[in-house]
Amino acid sequence: MEIKVIGTGCDKCDRLYENTQEALRNLGMEANVEKVEDLVEIVKLGVMTSPSLMVDGKLLIRGREAKTREIEKLLSR
Repeated sequence: MEIKVIGTGCDKCDRLYENTQEALRNLGMEANVEKVEDLVEIVKLGVMTSPSLMVDGKLLIRGREAKTREIEKLLSR
């Protein structure tokens, strides 16, 4: 599983990254989690709002911070 936490390094972006890591731990899952902060890379991904969460190329959350519980539900589908 490839996960990208997309944002320019704001507090909400950092919390989304932390919540994603915690959700993976809680579920006992392993994934390659990448924090994408470079604006050029963000635009290449087609993301216009941050923070956003992309899993295996699919944008699941955009423009907001998600709680750990919500991320767990998304990842366990």
